[in-house]
Amino acid sequence: MNLAQDNRETATARDYVEAVVRRAREPMPPFDFEPDWGDQPYRHKVYTEADHLPLPRDGKPVGPLATGLTPARDAAPEFDLPTLSGMLADSYGLGVRRMGVNGNKDNEGRTWYGAATWARGTASGGGLYPLEIYLVAGRGAPVTPGVYHYYTPRHTLRRLLAGDLTGRVRDALDAAGASTANCYLLISVKLWKNAFKYNSFSYHAVTMDVGTLLGGWQTWARARGLGLTPRLWYDEEALDRLLGLETAAEGVMAVVPVELRDRPGAPASPPVLRGEPAVARTELERSRTLIRFDQVESVHLAAAAAGAAPPPDAAEAAFAIPAADDVGSIRLPAPASLDMDVRTAVRRRRSSFGRFSARRRLAADKLSALLHHGTEGGRLQTAEVRQGRHGLHRIAVFANHVDGVPSGAYDFTPDGGLRPIAGDPLSPFLQQQYFLDNYNLEQAAAVLAVIGRPTAAVEALGARGYRLANADVGALAQAFYTCAAALGVGCGAALGFDNVSLRDRGGLAAGDEWPMLIVMVGHERERSAELDLRMA
Repeated sequence: MNLAQDNRETATARDYVEAVVRRAREPMPPFDFEPDWGDQPYRHKVYTEADHLPLPRDGKPVGPLATGLTPARDAAPEFDLPTLSGMLADSYGLGVRRMGVNGNKDNEGRTWYGAATWARGTASGGGLYPLEIYLVAGRGAPVTPGVYHYYTPRHTLRRLLAGDLTGRVRDALDAAGASTANCYLLISVKLWKNAFKYNSFSYHAVTMDVGTLLGGWQTWARARGLGLTPRLWYDEEALDRLLGLETAAEGVMAVVPVELRDRPGAPASPPVLRGEPAVARTELERSRTLIRFDQVESVHLAAAAAGAAPPPDAAEAAFAIPAADDVGSIRLPAPASLDMDVRTAVRRRRSSFGRFSARRRLAADKLSALLHHGTEGGRLQTAEVRQGRHGLHRIAVFANHVDGVPSGAYDFTPDGGLRPIAGDPLSPFLQQQYFLDNYNLEQAAAVLAVIGRPTAAVEALGARGYRLANADVGALAQAFYTCAAALGVGCGAALGFDNVSLRDRGGLAAGDEWPMLIVMVGHERERSAELDLRMA
């Protein structure tokens, strides 16, 4: 990529970021767009006439959530097939059909089976699940070498292409460093599956979805004593060609090398690569009309054209956020324990959707656990960026109903304190700057705002730095969700707020920091009508 093209791609990503953070005041085009719910896409990608390979059941506990959210030294990504199956099932497999009285508008429709929604272990913006997971298996794996698609409704692998194509993936990864894994998990995003609902804003949400999945895998693997190191920089168009994807419509957003063996430590066979075969099967599309959104395609193509990976120190410098001092801060108690197994936590994870109640205050040790484990263990560790203590994002806390913490805004300091931020009372401010009606922010015990520097990331790392920034936000969100589930606390993440107002109230107006996501936590109403139908 030449310098002029690089500058053009960077400018495209920077302009998109500016449009996103100001959308509450300056709507993004198209201005008259309304989703056609009768013509929405399939929630699960369907390849016809592809053989199903049933995945075995992983009967072992995963491990404590506290272990999964504890930064650890590098561990080998040595999986057997049941272990890989367990991670896929716990992250993106269908787990439970839920119906309940909450703040969403689609409750009545969910009572019909045709409109049922199935919860997964991984959070997702809008519950649309636009991510697809592919496995490129090589020699030495317990499956026939080839390219597989993870079919979530049946928890199977569907073989799309036979043959060892891992060399193609390794070639695409050269820019990010050599790899010797015998298998690779590829995460792609089909833009239409998210854009049909969120139009031009959809890319902002879906790039966070990539982070929730990667963060969930990171937590799962750590708890099992394994290691995973995602890669975000590579020759994206080469991998899109391998999967038979049109880059403007769907692209590979992350690659995760894994050693998949019949037994851990089994020797690898050297891969053999002949020619450049690619997946020729096409998916079955449900929607009659597919709409292309210029802003989405422009920023996606800008990020897809990224060159070589930046050095880790450049990435950390780009995101570096000045740590808040602890002068005058409130000391939080030691974090409450997280003894729950990861599998149990992700199966209990859910969005509260307006069920918060201020009648029960949140214990300070539970807020401490959410902040400590969420920020320490939720940070995404990639091959390009190994985060230090301060991380790529920091947290501001808007406390409403927390024991021992007066109502107000605070910076969460690295040593675990809350430093007050002067300003107007939180009520009615919090609810006024939230422009959806499925949450009452004043009923939540606390609102956690993830603060980042997306423009600085783009300027220093290029257009793909925006993806890295959002993926890290998504990983933090997944950590907060699972922590809340383990603590018996309600949780809900949202993007429907006025970034400018929240920035000003958080004392960020003088710099380039922006609130990127809000996460509401607190106790829910007791004895609310609800039904959970768990899959076998």
